[in-house]
Amino acid sequence: MICVSIQNKEFQEIQEILQGVEMAEIRLDRCALSDEEIELLFSQSDVPLIATCRMAEEPGAPEILERAIKAGAKYADLEMEAPAAVGRRIRQACQEWGTVLIRSYHNYDSTPPLPVLESVVDRARTFGAEIVKVAVMAASEHDWSVVEALYNNVEPGSLVAFCMGEAGRQSRLDSLRKGAPFTYACLNEKEATAPGQWAYSSLMDALYGNFRFVKAQELPMPSSKSFAQRAIVAAALAGGTSHLSGYSACGDNESAISVARALGARVSVNGSELVIEGIGARPGTLQLQELHTGESGLLTRLMVPLLSVLSAGPVRVTGEKTLLGRPLTGAHDIMAAYGVRLYPESNNDVTEARKSDCYLPLSVAGPIIPGRADVSGRGGSQLISGLLAALPLAGGKSVLYVHDPKSIPYLFITVDVLKKFGIRIGSEMEGGDDFLETQNWALCTGLNFRIKGGQEYQAASFAIEADWSGAAPFLVAGAVFGDVEVTGLDTASLQADISIMDILMEAGASMSQLEDGALHVMRAPLSPFRADLNNCPDLFPIVSVLAAFCPGESTLLGVERLRHKETDRAAAIVEMLEAMGVTVSVDEDEMTITGMALSQRIATGDLLRGGTFRSHGDHRMVMALRVAALGASTPVEIDNTDCVAKSFPQFNTLFDKL
Repeated sequence: MICVSIQNKEFQEIQEILQGVEMAEIRLDRCALSDEEIELLFSQSDVPLIATCRMAEEPGAPEILERAIKAGAKYADLEMEAPAAVGRRIRQACQEWGTVLIRSYHNYDSTPPLPVLESVVDRARTFGAEIVKVAVMAASEHDWSVVEALYNNVEPGSLVAFCMGEAGRQSRLDSLRKGAPFTYACLNEKEATAPGQWAYSSLMDALYGNFRFVKAQELPMPSSKSFAQRAIVAAALAGGTSHLSGYSACGDNESAISVARALGARVSVNGSELVIEGIGARPGTLQLQELHTGESGLLTRLMVPLLSVLSAGPVRVTGEKTLLGRPLTGAHDIMAAYGVRLYPESNNDVTEARKSDCYLPLSVAGPIIPGRADVSGRGGSQLISGLLAALPLAGGKSVLYVHDPKSIPYLFITVDVLKKFGIRIGSEMEGGDDFLETQNWALCTGLNFRIKGGQEYQAASFAIEADWSGAAPFLVAGAVFGDVEVTGLDTASLQADISIMDILMEAGASMSQLEDGALHVMRAPLSPFRADLNNCPDLFPIVSVLAAFCPGESTLLGVERLRHKETDRAAAIVEMLEAMGVTVSVDEDEMTITGMALSQRIATGDLLRGGTFRSHGDHRMVMALRVAALGASTPVEIDNTDCVAKSFPQFNTLFDKL
């Protein structure tokens, strides 16, 4: 990225400049800003800002720099010559407020020998620098070869090293080719802050040329199908009429409506509102012989336990498309724990039917028997969500203990939705000391649900949340390729895929919530990251694309959760990345992706490779491919983009607006 150095400007002028740049350094020792203006500038700007205040030029520099850090500066630049006490003070402030510390070395006279510069870098690291800046005067182009050698032994994105002076002018651009997270320019050559500095517009043209960045405002997100399907089924079971606002149609949601009608509920769709007159569900009252669940794995796994308590006899469950090839992992053992038998049509032998995996079509034979059971959560949360929906209808009290739980947030979405319909479920989470201290779901080792029997579903009226899964591709597109604003999301949501916010922030993206609630994401220098996606496997494809544009090695955990999605999603991701020229490896449950910053890819001509790609009929792969295509050197053709209708029918139309 290109950072414009700003000096000798007033507050209003700086604000205007920030409207037209991708990154800026504010020379606080040369800009007459009040304390209030510093607070406003660094707290309100989404443009990544570097705060710097030269100690030798401003007596109150430590206080001024610290004020900018507390206000929200993304970076703080402290020169190497600063007194040790000041260095410790600024380092502590950066750690406390989440600011990246830059330690900078300048030599306006010459380019020291390589060993001297290497010792500077080492000292800067010792002083706590996350990024080291080295700017030295070049007498000839040979001096750049000395500075350039510094990049050979540092982590990508951790060094900004270039030469000043006319002989070093080209090095400012070449530093990006070597992996610098950003380089410096001036507003115009009359306002240069160092010799040989490019004008911002000239450097932008030289680096990006005709590359197209994305920009979009007020992109509306669809309703969460995780919430919608649970709510539609619960409303169908309730006594009375429920009103669900904020609904948007997709394949899985339409399947849920079909299931509700098959159960006997009356459903009408009035724009974005669903009106559902429920059946007042009671155990054993349904005379249903067959139920079709479309292509929805969640809907299938919700209905298997519910049919076992609602139906007077066995019910045949059928599906379509990719669902027919996806195993219901652990279904036999989990349902058998409550006395329910499953008979897959592919093999009706009782012994074989007790295997851990089975496929649709199958028959469900109840009744469900309330009681205490210990089940494995390794296969996912969906069937367990179905038990949470079914057991309250049974005649007695149940205790459901889940060991090795996965996709924990989705279980609490189920509990939350059921609560809206009058169902009460007690829960406790278990884990070691790390879990007790952090309450991090990834460290939870067990869940204990206490469920009173004989409960009844009651009609409810509420708004269905917007979908974080569908928003993730747009947010990543903004973080890597430009500037995107999405609307309708709840930042206090229980949805697992809200984790995309944490992942983007760890990667260094610029993100803020606007006054109207919209979420705004824009480009910033990115860094490699480590993300545990066991609780949010739907994020894996798009997060893998993010990793391809983060310099260095990023690690994604949760590969085993991907094997039985709409496709073998892990294999599909590896196939996509390798075809695009990205280095990727899988070791058991971990995927490691070696990325490169967009600016480095552009500067070196190493953009992703285009071509024809398979979607594998997977809506999440289509979304990831479309985002990746924004950083490809040639067009990306996808064999089937219509499968996005499963979760987000408007995705392609909305994405074309970027």
